[in-house]
Amino acid sequence: MKKNLFTLGILGTLTAVLSFTSCKDEKAEQAEKSVNNYVVYVDSVGNVAADDAKANWTAIDAEYQARVSAAEASAADNEAWREKMAASKAKYEALKAKYEAEAAAAAAEAKPKTPNQKVRDIFFGADKVGEDMDFSWVNKDNILQTYQNFLDSYEKHKGEFSREDYDEVKLLYEALDARKNTVEKEGLSSEDNNKIASIKFRFAPMFKVNRIGAKARENTEAKEEAK
Repeated sequence: MKKNLFTLGILGTLTAVLSFTSCKDEKAEQAEKSVNNYVVYVDSVGNVAADDAKANWTAIDAEYQARVSAAEASAADNEAWREKMAASKAKYEALKAKYEAEAAAAAAEAKPKTPNQKVRDIFFGADKVGEDMDFSWVNKDNILQTYQNFLDSYEKHKGEFSREDYDEVKLLYEALDARKNTVEKEGLSSEDNNKIASIKFRFAPMFKVNRIGAKARENTEAKEEAK
């Protein structure tokens, strides 16, 4: 009887061990499956036609977030799986950045621009500076080129500006100058500072004369129309 109980005890323990091992293997399989599903999903997104991907990006990204969360939980204790996921993450983030940038550009193009925004775009590029006049992107490394681009753009388009446009140009120039005061404290080199001073010296009198000319031209045109 004791022998039978002992045998039964061994069998019970063995069954429990096998059950635990089976459960553990099953969890490992599910975890690996979750990681593989994530990788396959990212690959499939990369194969979707660009127009279709952009049109359905909200749904694609929602599905991605669900899959990446599950895969991250599964790969938490497995370095090989984490490395495998890292490559797919980089691939997806590149796709996401591309499609979001294209969507933003399309939205900006479709949105009617105010006359003032058109002037800002001439000097700094499309939507680089908005109504908030934020010049925080200007730093000691790019401020000289920003001033040079400003002068070049002005000389190219000065004949197109209305009186109101000139008012906006004045505000932009003053905002850029205000940013320069900050950048000077952040390590602007003496050489670049001197070159900027030369650009300012060239721009200021030209702007003053052209602005007066624009006002005079519009006054003359208004008188002609009133006749």
